[in-house]
Amino acid sequence: MFKALLLTKHEDKSVTAAIEEIEDERLPAGDVLVDVDYSTINYKDGLIIHNKAPLVRDFPHIPGVDFAGTVVESGNAAFNKGDQVILNGWGVGERHWGGLAERARVKADWLVNVPKGLTTRDAMAVGTAGYTSMLAVMDLEDHGMAPDKGEVLVTGGAGGVGSMAIALLAKAGYEVTASTGRPETHDYLRSLGASQFIGRSELSEASGKPMESARFQACIDAVGGSTLARVLGQLKPQGALAAIGNAGGNDFQTSIIPFLLRGIKLLGIDSVYQPKARREAAWKRLASDLDRTLLESTLQEITLADVPEQSALVLSGKIKGRLVVNVRS
Repeated sequence: MFKALLLTKHEDKSVTAAIEEIEDERLPAGDVLVDVDYSTINYKDGLIIHNKAPLVRDFPHIPGVDFAGTVVESGNAAFNKGDQVILNGWGVGERHWGGLAERARVKADWLVNVPKGLTTRDAMAVGTAGYTSMLAVMDLEDHGMAPDKGEVLVTGGAGGVGSMAIALLAKAGYEVTASTGRPETHDYLRSLGASQFIGRSELSEASGKPMESARFQACIDAVGGSTLARVLGQLKPQGALAAIGNAGGNDFQTSIIPFLLRGIKLLGIDSVYQPKARREAAWKRLASDLDRTLLESTLQEITLADVPEQSALVLSGKIKGRLVVNVRS
């Protein structure tokens, strides 16, 4: 038996969440059984737990799109009992039972080892938010971003993904400008490495122009919608924007002019189905580049019982930094 946050769908199509004891035999198919130590809460988890998007088809269901823990059984030579592992993506927490539980059974191909220098708790303090941010940094650097080329903008700066992006960029020597609608978080974002700030409203309203003054060499955008469109027109020639979120909406209207006249690049960051080699490279760099003391300052540790309330706050944009779920507390 193991403890889990179980979602149940009722005849009126409402979904409720409750902590339940579940038999190991009910776990879905997979060749590696993991004792989960920690999970976290992402925006997608909030949507699933509160039934705000049709991401889960089969109930009952255990949410949690990522987790870190220790292998207890393995039918795959890539992992042995006692290995510490991380999972991000692959439909876990959506189509496959997820990490908001004391146990998970998954495919070996979905796992990577916890890199040297990180604990399982550190891994979930980073979580999909930090892992996605690192993928964005790596892709932007592959497309020419460098510390000596000027400002990098991070939108949705006070959220989990934005916070991690600011910390990673600042540690790597970049000049970081943060955009947020919460001025009260400026001191917190400054402690992560942001040096300048732009209000959310300044970027969410259309300018009426295909291009504006070229200010930023690159952007990590966690907002999407009209903000993404506005920022494209403010990038320097050969600049790039990495799209990692859609808190501001799925749709945007823009002009082809910035792409033609400035050579702008729009990069979509897929954290769910990244090849294993790229995942391992991102986690290795997270272990070497991230300031663990700073990481600790961004997080709040909660229990499984806290998840429904805290995930609602994630959806409403009221969480600052990262939430780590100790599934065994």
